[in-house]
Amino acid sequence: MTKNSTSKNNARRWGAGILAAGLLLGGTGIFPSGTTEAAAAAAQTKADTSQVVLKVNGKITSQTGLFKEGKVWVPVTFMRDSLGMPLSYDKAEKAYTIGTGTAQTKLTTTDYGITISVNNYYIGDYEAKQWNNKLFVPMDLLNDYLGYKSDWSAASGRLNLMKRTQNAVTIKTASYVKDHKDAPIRLDYPQVSGLASPEAEKAINDAIKQTVLKFAADAEDQITKRAKDDRPYEFDGGYVVTYNQNGVLSLITNQYEYTGGAHGMTYRNAFTFSLKDGKRLLLGDLFGANPNYKKQMNAEITKEFKNFSGGYLGGFTGLNTEKYFYLRDGKVVLFFQLYDYTVYAAGFPEFNFSFKELLPDGSSPFTALK
Repeated sequence: MTKNSTSKNNARRWGAGILAAGLLLGGTGIFPSGTTEAAAAAAQTKADTSQVVLKVNGKITSQTGLFKEGKVWVPVTFMRDSLGMPLSYDKAEKAYTIGTGTAQTKLTTTDYGITISVNNYYIGDYEAKQWNNKLFVPMDLLNDYLGYKSDWSAASGRLNLMKRTQNAVTIKTASYVKDHKDAPIRLDYPQVSGLASPEAEKAINDAIKQTVLKFAADAEDQITKRAKDDRPYEFDGGYVVTYNQNGVLSLITNQYEYTGGAHGMTYRNAFTFSLKDGKRLLLGDLFGANPNYKKQMNAEITKEFKNFSGGYLGGFTGLNTEKYFYLRDGKVVLFFQLYDYTVYAAGFPEFNFSFKELLPDGSSPFTALK
């Protein structure tokens, strides 16, 4: 089971980090003692770290990555120079932005490290690191969110990256914005175009938009009831695309609200659509070839909750909805809302299942959709 941090204050109010343009790409050190992993990195032995040969479409590039902390890391300069991602620096925000569209990625220093957001969606599972005065991101970030397929060979120390073949669909960001005094609302959400079926396109866009507008209506209602001496309120939301292949689009949306108290509250939705007809897919639509898929999921989730040391509150007796999931390459990720079964600090508990472990040999979750 993985845990997504929900500290929205940490994610949005990206601290007073010190980040000077150009220095993270190579040059002199930038962080004062204690704010990076510099001391730990200096003490790490050679056995803990090795260089990684970086390839693009099978061709070796001039830059190298690192195998460190049990992960493969690639430098931001490789993403710029070898993958052709535009790179910019915002002095006021003290952040680098790399890439375009819904895969645009921002790297910002905080009191907790160097955070990563994709399309303004905070990726709590991943963090950037600075070593040898260069900025690195984990290989999984490119594989899971930025549209690349990674082929890592530990034996040869080589990583080959290839652009994924994506669905022929255009995804753009729409926004609901109201600048209420001391209670701003900004909700970003995706809208699709370019599908062969206008009916499918409308069905997808309406399903997402209606969810966002419902949250907006609730926010507007809370604002009308806000007392003048209350703390400022805040409402915002974003999304990230997790899968866009095989005629299927899968994405996550988050809506956050702060209306006083010790912390705000984040609500997560996920949508997986068939681009052929616009149908919102449920788990049974994808894994129905296994009549015991739900029993199998419930058994594994129950097992992991029992071994969960991060604040399990109890009460899980089985899935009560088939909507709280999203797809990644070769797997489905189930999640629960904050406080459903775990304490707030545990974030959104997630459970990963590979397609192979849920389906009969040789079958695909997308076969019935064609």
